Amino acid sequence: MKTNLLIFGTKNFNNTLDEIKEDLGFSFIYNNNTNPFDTLLSPISAVIVEHKVCEDDETLSNINKILNMPVLLLENSDLSPKCKYTDKIYLPASFFELKNKILILITRYKFSKNSSILIKKYILDKNEKKLKNDKFFIVLTEREVQLIELLFTEQKPLSKNVILKKIWKYADDADTHTVETHIYRLRKKILNKFSDENFIANSKLGYSI
Repeated sequence: MKTNLLIFGTKNFNNTLDEIKEDLGFSFIYNNNTNPFDTLLSPISAVIVEHKVCEDDETLSNINKILNMPVLLLENSDLSPKCKYTDKIYLPASFFELKNKILILITRYKFSKNSSILIKKYILDKNEKKLKNDKFFIVLTEREVQLIELLFTEQKPLSKNVILKKIWKYADDADTHTVETHIYRLRKKILNKFSDENFIANSKLGYSI
């Protein structure tokens, strides 16, 4: 199945893309502002924006509303672009440069999306091993990342024994005190940085987020 790209471009730009689309290996969906981009039936992997269309207020507004999709801006000057974008490439660009840039953009976005989880008012960045809130963050150990992700994905209280089984896999040096110690240290780090006493809750049924 081909990768679908949503295109915001001038008529000449779109015609040029049509001429090389078979070689690029992508499927293009052109936005004409008559239908909102978020009502499109085909899944979109990335958005390609020609800098010239950012001069149109309606198009600019639509581009700046895009969420959960990477945006590649095709630029031919060093002027500050009006539209939001994830990455950009300067024109003229070779066929190979354009295709490679698009593939890298999509790959990086997928990796970033898979490595980050929104939990309450925080972002758990599994790649950087950080729990972030706005400009502030705490550095986590691998076990702490696993603990947070487990408690969040289960969406129910978990006993110390269940946590021990799922994370420590019955390691010889692990017992229920291991779980309590790790959660105590994690709570303390969150309290000290974010003044949040309720990130990890504890009840008779176990720990939960």
